[in-house]
Order: sequence, then C-alpha cells, then structure tokens
Amino acid sequence: MIIRLSQKLNKKIKAGKLDEVPLDENEYADWSAHLFTADRSQYIILSNTKSLYSCVMFGKGITNDSNFILNALSTIREFMGADGQQFVHEKFVAPVSGTIQFAKALNRTVTGSVNELVMAAQLCLEDGEMAPHEVGFQINEIWLSVLASEKSKDYSKPNDAFKMLNEGSSDGKSE
Repeated sequence: MIIRLSQKLNKKIKAGKLDEVPLDENEYADWSAHLFTADRSQYIILSNTKSLYSCVMFGKGITNDSNFILNALSTIREFMGADGQQFVHEKFVAPVSGTIQFAKALNRTVTGSVNELVMAAQLCLEDGEMAPHEVGFQINEIWLSVLASEKSKDYSKPNDAFKMLNEGSSDGKSE
C-alpha cells in the first residue's frame, strides 16, 4: 500500500526522504495524505489518489510514522464501513495494508485537487458542528473537474469515481 505524504505531514511524522512512485496497480491501495488546520485544530485528510475519495481524521497526537499508520488505516476502515464500502475495504485495501510505503505526491493535479477538498473540509469543520468522520461524507459529494471521464467530459464526485474503480471505468485524469 502506498501513502503519499504532503511535505507538511512528512515533517510532522518524521517519515524521512520520500521517493517518487508510480500509481499502485491496485488503485484502492494508493492514498494521498495532507495535514491541515481548521479552527486552530490539526486534521489529516486521507484521499484515494485515483478517485479522491476522502476521509478526515484528527491530527492531534499523531507524532510519528507508526502512530500515523495505525490511525490512518483505522480511519479508512471505519469510514469505508460506514459508507457501505466494507466489501471493497476487505477485498482490496485490508490485504495490502500490512506493508506501507511512503511516497511523494503523485503529481500537481492530485495535490491541487486534495487542496480543494481541504478547503471544503475546513469550511465544514470551522463551524464546530461537524465531526471529522462526517466531513468525509460531505466532501465526497463535491463535483471535481479532474474526475471527468473521457466519455462524458463532465465533472464527477469522488464517491462516484471510487465506486467506478473496481469496474475499470474510471477515466479520471489524476495520473
């Protein structure tokens, strides 16, 4: 499993030098992570690199790479289960989660899209009425042009793009 760390998050968890790595063949096993602040609290967004399907967790208490991995995998598992994606998690994510490889961001397109999702997450979190777990459901419904398919040329949502990964129909431009 590949987890692509932003420079800010890498500095926080002290994961060391990050290498450039191509997108994992198992697109469900490639995630991008970024540290951000909302209402004076730290959060981490975890986004599937191909579909931008995302969940959010607290950043407080995450002080090293092993602590980050445990919390990130737990957050992904819990969120996918709550979102009706438990089968996908058990079949495609859990089997590869025993070996984690940290890497640099895939490209600027992914980084820019994750930054858009972070801005939306900040808006949800700053009013103080939404828990990080709930924020994932909100941001996975945001229309993103980067997820447009070659067929439709239309925007798509991370939630829909994630569901299409297994069908091989995701023509997202995040590679």
